[in-house]
Amino acid sequence: MVQFGWKAGPEQFPPNELLDQAIAVEQAGFDFIEASDHFHPWSEAGQAPFTWTWFGAVAARTNRISMGPGVTCPILRYHPSIIAQAAATVSAMAPGRFFLCVGTGEALNEYAATGMWPGYDERQERLLEAIQLIRALWTGEEISFDGEFYLTRKAKLYTPPASKIPLYISTLAPGSAAFAGQYGDGLITVGGKQPELYANILKNFEKGAREAGKNPRQMPKIIEINVEYTGNEEAAIQNMKKYWAGTYVPALFDQKIYTPAMSAQNGEVVGSDTIKKASCISPNPDDHVKFAQHYIDMGFDQLVFHSADPNQRSVIEAYGQHVLPKLRSKAGVA
Repeated sequence: MVQFGWKAGPEQFPPNELLDQAIAVEQAGFDFIEASDHFHPWSEAGQAPFTWTWFGAVAARTNRISMGPGVTCPILRYHPSIIAQAAATVSAMAPGRFFLCVGTGEALNEYAATGMWPGYDERQERLLEAIQLIRALWTGEEISFDGEFYLTRKAKLYTPPASKIPLYISTLAPGSAAFAGQYGDGLITVGGKQPELYANILKNFEKGAREAGKNPRQMPKIIEINVEYTGNEEAAIQNMKKYWAGTYVPALFDQKIYTPAMSAQNGEVVGSDTIKKASCISPNPDDHVKFAQHYIDMGFDQLVFHSADPNQRSVIEAYGQHVLPKLRSKAGVA
């Protein structure tokens, strides 16, 4: 079944405004809401509230939508046991409505907060160990973990998850997709790239899943896509540049000294064509349906819509009224 979510932007909005948006997302009929977990925003003009505190508020103020970070890095800023505890607590507050997305992180957050930034191979090894420890703690058993990177001594979650928490793994390239298939319950990636990239990501993800004895057809494949429900193309592009330009320069994700100020400078050189090609900017709901269907046809079954519009409520409500019904009808979802 295809599901549709909304991407909350802690890099752009303060927490109370984000909470109002989450309530609007549920009222508009979305299936879930996702939020980044960043220590620094992508721009000096942005925000950076603590996402885990915010999830507690969302859990208390909503009744139906699922929620989860897209994504959190449980290997440097956080010890995995803390992420296990944080996720279990949100699950206890919102039974059956929480999922966890994890990844190897970005230097923008991890190096700034810890002064640490190992190479990718070590970060992936850390991530695997973190996943193992998190899942062990979620059982509610007493865990003495003796890994290469993490240790616990008779650690136990006395407030365990209310239900099984799906754990999805971020992958931005085919090389990491098999890892996601082997060790995750699903994958999460971002849109705006060439179709060949996603074909290879999904192929490797499915291969990794099968090698681990899992059925990839039963594993969610999530993709975040940029949308702007407006006819003012230039304003939409400028909003993306102002708050999110750093996301268009993936080569810099691995650079240790990468500050919000540097990200803002990158915004000056990111071309408008780059943003237009990676987004749907239109006031016509049929354009948005066609844009989303493109990713559904590739094989993604959970789509997360993200907008940089300062008036998030208007975009959320427009999507709920004009886009989601068409998408659900096309996908055969009631």
